[in-house]
Order: sequence, then C-alpha cells, then structure tokens
Amino acid sequence: MSDIVCMGEPLLEFNQQPSGPDGRRMYLEGFGGDTSNAAVAAARQGASVAYLTAVGQDVAGERFLDLWRGEGIDVSGVRLSAERPTAVYFVTHSAKGHAFLYYRSTSAAAGYGPGDVDAAKVRGAKVFYASGISLGISASAADAVFHAMALAKSAGAIVAFDTNYRPRLWPPARAAAVIHAAIGRADIAFPGLEDAQALTGLSDPDVIADFYLRMGPRLVVLKMGDQGALVATPGTRLRIPPFPCTPVDATGAGDAFCGSFLARTVAGDTPEQAARYAAACAALKCQGYGAVAPIPTAAEVRAAMEAACW
Repeated sequence: MSDIVCMGEPLLEFNQQPSGPDGRRMYLEGFGGDTSNAAVAAARQGASVAYLTAVGQDVAGERFLDLWRGEGIDVSGVRLSAERPTAVYFVTHSAKGHAFLYYRSTSAAAGYGPGDVDAAKVRGAKVFYASGISLGISASAADAVFHAMALAKSAGAIVAFDTNYRPRLWPPARAAAVIHAAIGRADIAFPGLEDAQALTGLSDPDVIADFYLRMGPRLVVLKMGDQGALVATPGTRLRIPPFPCTPVDATGAGDAFCGSFLARTVAGDTPEQAARYAAACAALKCQGYGAVAPIPTAAEVRAAMEAACW
C-alpha cells in the first residue's frame, strides 16, 4: 500500500513560452492538475504515492499514465473512460501574472464518482489528499472526495485538504459551504491566502488560521505565495519566510508545496521542518516553466537548502 493517496483531476498543460522570431506564440506541452502535481512532488521527495482519478482513452490519458508510472506512482486505481476525454488547459503569461484557459467540463475526471474509488487503497494509506477543485468540477467528483475522506478517517489515516478555490467553477457562497464542509473533515488544511480571503471575507492571516482551526483540523498551513507560509495549530503559530529564488512561472507552486510537505510529514518531520522544506521545494519549482517538469527531487531541495543555509 502507498503512504500517500491523492485524488483529483489531471489536465494536459500547454504553457506559453517566449514568442518565436516571427512573433507567434509558442506553447510547451506539460502536465497539470493540482493533486497530480502534488503526487509527483511527493514521489520526487521519496514518498510512496498512489493516484486516484479517471482519464480518457486518448493520447492525453496515455501521457499521464506514462508520467505517473515514470515517477513510480501507483496507477492501478486510475479509471479509463471511453466516453469522456482527458481535460486540457492553457497557461499564458503577462505583466499581470499567469492566466488559465480550461477545457474540462466533460472530462473523465468530472465523471468520476464514489463507485470509482479504490477503497482498499484509501484505507491502506497513511495520508489521503484532495482539493477543492474536485469538489467544484462536478457533483459526482465531490461525492467521491467525501466518500474517500470517510474511508480514510475510518481507517485512521490523516486527511489533508487544499482549498484551491477556482471562481470559474462555482460562485463563492456555494464554494465556501462545500469546501468548508471538507475542511471540517480534514486533519491538515492547506488554504491559500487569496482563496481564504474570497471564501471567508477575512484578510488577516492569523485570523484566517483561527477561522479554519475552529472547523476542526489539527494543523492549518496557510500558503501565502511570496509572503511565505503560516503554520498554525491550536497552541502554536509560526511564520515560514519564502525561500529565495528567481521565479519565471508560479504554476503549480502551491501543489509542490503540499506534496513535499506531506512527503516530509510521512517521513517524520515536524510541521515546521516540513513547511521549511516545502517552501524550498515550491521556490525551486518556480524557476522553470510548467507545473511538473521543474518540480525538484529531494537531492536538489537538500542541496539548495544547504547552499542557502536554510
């Protein structure tokens, strides 16, 4: 059985590159999908990982299966759909940051439901991880997440959840109700600062951490981008500064943070140690284009941390 079981929606990625000599936009093919990115990050840090999802019987689905197998991720719980395609998205870059264009509404992952969940894998995990994106892409996918959470809790596994609120998927009031219901079932919550501000109406990081701790998680790790992270328990509060880097693409940085944090948690790190390591991993990812290709290995993270006296 795998230490970490991730569930979610993979999307084949096309990431805008610097324009060619003729001015045409160029796109680099890669891989996206928040929990898939996190699964790869966890695997590259040495964790034993399985992924649960559905992909189409198409070229994009084959590319993902090849990716996961190449990373040593268990794909025996991945369902194949002959009726629905694998989702796709585009990333563009400008002075305002990066923007996304999705083609996902009829994807295989959106058709995933409770009956597709490999219960044995979830029950055998040390950590089960999902996000708000699966809650928003369809009712059946949301039901699958809550079903898997219940399986994991009944087996004594840690349940970890990332808010990953996407306004295009659903309005904030409905998103807040469903996402917060999931956080109430989690042991570790990974809200993003912008997500939390939209979902709660709060702005102060410490107040946001308190808000989510009252829902039930024993640990809240508030991801704050270039402001670092806030690690909070009912009795402790710690700020983790951002790891120094020269960013070119922040796509998937939060996913790299979550995946590496969970890998280090399974390895026995304290929340502070795991968060410092995760901050370094996420920063290194930002130094390359794409959500997956730049995710560093454990050796690369350790070397960077040592060089920076981190």
